[in-house]
Amino acid sequence: MTTIHQGQRIALAGTPLKDAQAVMVMFHGRGAAPESILSLAREFEAPGLAYLAPQAADNSWWPQPFTAPLAANEPHFSSALAAVGEALAHVQQIGIASNKTVLLGFSQGAVLALEYAARSGQRYGGVVGLSGGLFGPQLDAANYPTGLAGTPVFLGCSDVDSHIPRARVEESAAMFRLLGADVTMRLYPGMGHIINADEIAFVQALLRCLLAS
Repeated sequence: MTTIHQGQRIALAGTPLKDAQAVMVMFHGRGAAPESILSLAREFEAPGLAYLAPQAADNSWWPQPFTAPLAANEPHFSSALAAVGEALAHVQQIGIASNKTVLLGFSQGAVLALEYAARSGQRYGGVVGLSGGLFGPQLDAANYPTGLAGTPVFLGCSDVDSHIPRARVEESAAMFRLLGADVTMRLYPGMGHIINADEIAFVQALLRCLLAS
């Protein structure tokens, strides 16, 4: 049992959990903090949504690039996956099902959100990877059960991102399709390692549909 990311704080925003219709669990990037990713809540404008953002130990989910050999990022990677599971278990304990839960991350946090969702084999309200892709030196379908059952999955990234290879974004989109997700991939020409207005608009629409259902 790894404990690197266990016992860290979880920051909150939006509607109080006890009153929420749905929940977004958000994962910050390397060197950031929960408040950085939670600032997107103001952009999403989704009344009735609660936001949770776990803190990574030392502000990083793992030490090496996400495409490095698996051993280079252990035990941090396994601990990060466990932290996601703990946050989701807390959400379920208050009565919000996975199909009313959205996982969203940016950069390293996007990799974490995408990888956890792919490995879980559950139907989520949505999975949003902003500048990220699935984890590891190469993708192996044997790691992922085919149970996403139409989960909306969004991957948005620059086509020249220095941290996220375009090919990995494309491979991740293809993998999620194999797993039964409803995938939208958008590659933005020449964009930096940032979140843009089109991505915000997509998430806003996703959340409107989720809260209306």
